[in-house]
Amino acid sequence: MTDPGLRASDADRERVVAALQRHTAAGRLTLEEFGQRIDRAFAAVTNGDLAAVTRDLPPEPPVASQHRQLAVAFLLALLTLAVLGVILAVAR
Repeated sequence: MTDPGLRASDADRERVVAALQRHTAAGRLTLEEFGQRIDRAFAAVTNGDLAAVTRDLPPEPPVASQHRQLAVAFLLALLTLAVLGVILAVAR
């Protein structure tokens, strides 16, 4: 985020909510905490208010790293399908 005193945009709030969803899925937040933090995120006026919502959570990896992980997972799935296809073709 940028200057903590600057006003937050709707896109800023949505990014924080998406991060809260990922942290909840990872088991760092309970559903109750998730709901409370979403309320705080949508009520946030400044970037500093938004930063406070996630201050005690570990930073997320950069987007490029997430894209790389998805690409590797996709390639592994594709390779697995190819190997299974060859095994099924040989088994016939």
